[in-house]
Amino acid sequence: MQKRRLGTHGPEVSALGLGCMGMSSSLGPAPDRGEMIKLLREAVELGVTLFDTAEVYGPFVNEELVGEALAPLRDRVVIATKFGFALDPAGGGAWVGVDSRPEHIREVAEGSLKRLNVDAIDLFYQHRVDPDVPIEEVAGAVRDLIQEGKVKHFGLSEAAAGTIRRAHTVQPVAVVQSEYSLWTRVPEAEVLPTLEELGIGFVPFSPLGRGFLTGRIDEATTFDSDDIRSSLPRFTPEARKANQALIELLRTIGERKHATPAQIALAWLLAQKPWIVPIPGTTKRERLEENIAALEVELTSEDLAEIDRAASEIRVEGDRYPEHLERLTGR
Repeated sequence: MQKRRLGTHGPEVSALGLGCMGMSSSLGPAPDRGEMIKLLREAVELGVTLFDTAEVYGPFVNEELVGEALAPLRDRVVIATKFGFALDPAGGGAWVGVDSRPEHIREVAEGSLKRLNVDAIDLFYQHRVDPDVPIEEVAGAVRDLIQEGKVKHFGLSEAAAGTIRRAHTVQPVAVVQSEYSLWTRVPEAEVLPTLEELGIGFVPFSPLGRGFLTGRIDEATTFDSDDIRSSLPRFTPEARKANQALIELLRTIGERKHATPAQIALAWLLAQKPWIVPIPGTTKRERLEENIAALEVELTSEDLAEIDRAASEIRVEGDRYPEHLERLTGR
C-alpha cells in the first residue's frame, strides 16, 4: 500500500482510507455488525491505515463498531472522529443543530475516547462550523485536549478558507475534510490553494459521489427511506438521468486504462495533489479491493487534461444537499 503524509502537521497514512459511516447508518439498513468488524480488519490486512468515523454516525454505534474492530490492530491504524453536532436530548439519534462550545467539545472527546477504546484520538475534526462559536475558541479547546494528550491532530470539515486560516493561527490544522470529486469541485477555488500554502492535508469524503461515480446507479435505482440519498437533490431520478454523462466519461477513460469508473474517479483525485487521501466507504470486500486497486491506475498529464476538458463541458444537475444542510457547509 502506498503511503501519503497529510500535510506538514498531519500523520502518515495509507494513500486511500476507509469511510465507515455506511457500516452503521445513513445508507439504508445497517449491515451485519460482525461482517463489518471482519471487513474493517480485512482492510487493515490490505494496507488501509486511515479510518473515518464520527460521534453522530448512529449516533455513537459507528464509533463503537470501529473501536471494537480495530482494538487488536491499534498500533497499525489512524482513527479520525468528529465533534460539533448537537444531538436530540430525547434520544432517537437525531441531530438538532451544531454545537462547538468548548465544554461540548470536551464532552464529545471523552465519549469518543471510551467508544473508540483508545488513549488518544488520532485526528479530531470539527464536523461542521458553528456560527455561534468563534473558530478561535474551537481551536483553543482542541489545543487544550492536544496538550493533555487526549487528541493528536486537529481537523476541520467543510470549512471555508478564511475559517481555516483563523483556526490555524491558534492551533495548527493538520487536515481538512470536505466533499470533493469529479462532480463536486468547489474546494478547488479557494480551499485547496489555502491548504497547499499552509501545509495542511486534505481528505475528500464521498470521493465516489455517494456511489454515483461507480456507474452502478441510474434513474431506475431505488433508495430506502432511511438512505440519505433519498433526500438529496442530486439523487432525484431526473438528476441521475442527466448526470449519466459523467459516468460515460469515466467509462471511456476506464476502457482505455482497463479500469472501472470508480477506479478512474479515485485515480483522478489521487493525481490532484500528493497530500490528498480519499476515504471511499463500502460494506463489501470486493468493492474495497476495487477501490484499493485504483492506486495502480496511472493517469498521464494528457489523460488528466482530457478528463478536465470533458468534465468542464458537463453540467452536474442537482444541488448536493437540501438548503438546510447546504447552509452548514463552506463557512
